[in-house]
Amino acid sequence: MAHPFFDALERRVLLSDGAMGTALRDRGVPASVCLDEQNLSNPQLVQAVHTEYLTAGAEIIETNTFGANRLRLRSFDLAKQAAEINAAGVAIAREATRDRGLHAFIAGAVGPVGVGLASGGDVTLKQAHKAFAEQTQVLIDSGVDLIMLETFPSLAEARQAVEAVREVQKDIPLIAQVTFQRDGRTWMGEEPAAVARELRNAGADVVGVNCMPGPQAALDILEEMSRASKVKLSVQPNAGHPRVVEREVSYPVTPGAFAEYTSRLVAAGAVVIGGCCGTTPEHISAMHGALHGPKDGAVVETPTADVAIDLELPPELEPDDITLREKLAAGRFVVTAEVDPPRGLNPRRALQGAAKLRLAGVDAVNVADSPMARVRMSAFALAVLLRQQLGIEPVVHVTTRDRNLLALQADLIGAHVLGTRNVLCLRGDAPSGSGYAKAVGVWDVTPVGLLRILKGLNEGIDFAGSAMAQPTSFFSGAAANPTAASLEAEIKLLRRKVEAGADFVMTQAIYDVEALERFLTKAARFKVPILIGVLPLHSQRHAEFIHNELPGVVIPESIRDRMKEAGEHGLEEGAAIARETVQAARGGIQGIYLIPAFGRYDVAAELVEQIKAEA
Repeated sequence: MAHPFFDALERRVLLSDGAMGTALRDRGVPASVCLDEQNLSNPQLVQAVHTEYLTAGAEIIETNTFGANRLRLRSFDLAKQAAEINAAGVAIAREATRDRGLHAFIAGAVGPVGVGLASGGDVTLKQAHKAFAEQTQVLIDSGVDLIMLETFPSLAEARQAVEAVREVQKDIPLIAQVTFQRDGRTWMGEEPAAVARELRNAGADVVGVNCMPGPQAALDILEEMSRASKVKLSVQPNAGHPRVVEREVSYPVTPGAFAEYTSRLVAAGAVVIGGCCGTTPEHISAMHGALHGPKDGAVVETPTADVAIDLELPPELEPDDITLREKLAAGRFVVTAEVDPPRGLNPRRALQGAAKLRLAGVDAVNVADSPMARVRMSAFALAVLLRQQLGIEPVVHVTTRDRNLLALQADLIGAHVLGTRNVLCLRGDAPSGSGYAKAVGVWDVTPVGLLRILKGLNEGIDFAGSAMAQPTSFFSGAAANPTAASLEAEIKLLRRKVEAGADFVMTQAIYDVEALERFLTKAARFKVPILIGVLPLHSQRHAEFIHNELPGVVIPESIRDRMKEAGEHGLEEGAAIARETVQAARGGIQGIYLIPAFGRYDVAAELVEQIKAEA
């Protein structure tokens, strides 16, 4: 009877997961710490990464045991714990599949010994063979469905690993993957075709390439393997060459690019595809969409075809490797713009609007949290779509209106896992006047309390004082109103927000330049970046509505008169007023927070271009 893994390969291409090491490092595991040991000291974190990949659609989950052979663990003084680390890795992966109620093949990950081999090295091939056999035995005894050898730098070491696996068990499904240098050869000069043939003859069921700098480099190797051998092929590229910005490592190849390459990798012969260094659940979700279409219930998923937008960003605009935090820290003038989530299921209009704003030059997009207490799509969900589809950095508005302390922290932690870092802390409009009079506002904490929660999470402590597995890295924003009835009271409140952990400030829409100057003079003491709210007026009626109906916003009579005199040219006059306000305040602010009215993203985009040009 054929193994279920082989049955599955006969029916379809199988999607493997992405990087485990990248995910653990991104979640705070220090570079000096052994990643495999996290199976013992931080199993919940490892399981959480598995869960994300399962949710994204992965059908093969690799155990966190890539470096868990006895020889490699010696450098961490963990050689004696090799069996325990490998067994725990299998148990964690298996538990993740049970928790999600999803089937996936558990692949026991085995990497090279990571130390010198043979000539001039301190380890012989015979010793490496023994270490591979020991690790494989534990993985098989612990219940893996298959063995995945990966990132082997030479044919000789990969062959030893294949032979060691077959020595332990002859019929366990075995994938053997090798990495190549820029010239398309292993570090010993072996060609892809020879590697494929040799490893197939040694006993590998599937042979492939992984840890190449991007899908194109991996495709080139795969095509050479395919032309030389009829062996089943696998491929797991990196998300490009890593880049280091402010000591932070990032990878430039987007999930969308991986999705585009999926069909080409399959056409080249790949029956197992996935990702390696720098790839994330978003990359795997994008590949899943390219293979099978959307996956029902997936949390981190590329939107379906009727949601996707037909707009390709110029190469110089994607990806933007510098975050909002870094831009503000460097003193750059930034522009963010707000996009409201849809009232229904289709975010197309919001995404199209965000794309126009991105092309116009915005540095980030604000995502409102059910403004005016009217039900809309989750701000967290739209934030994920913005990142996945457009590579836009979101600033998510989080109100304390709808969630108690437990839900607030749960949502924030979940948002952090999905990539959200920028949070604007708000109270939220009361539901009484929105058609939800029976809804109860929660307000367990004020915005000041929410800032304190975020500060605690960044320190690895939740609201109850319990230590978390690892700290978050939120960039927390506070709201302010320069035209508040009492400027002194507003400044005192702002001081409390900054002391509670506010990293930046975004203001209400401002039209009164003199009031803004008074506010900026007093707020300068706090030494935090301030982005003023800019809501372009469209007409006299629009101006009167905002002045009379929008709480906290004051439009001077002189501005309302200008809009009245503008008549049918209200849009042009409103844009002029907005530019004048920005220019008047430029010396005391570090950016603007643009609020498009009536969903007129075209008008907002034009204004962004004008303000950027005048900067």
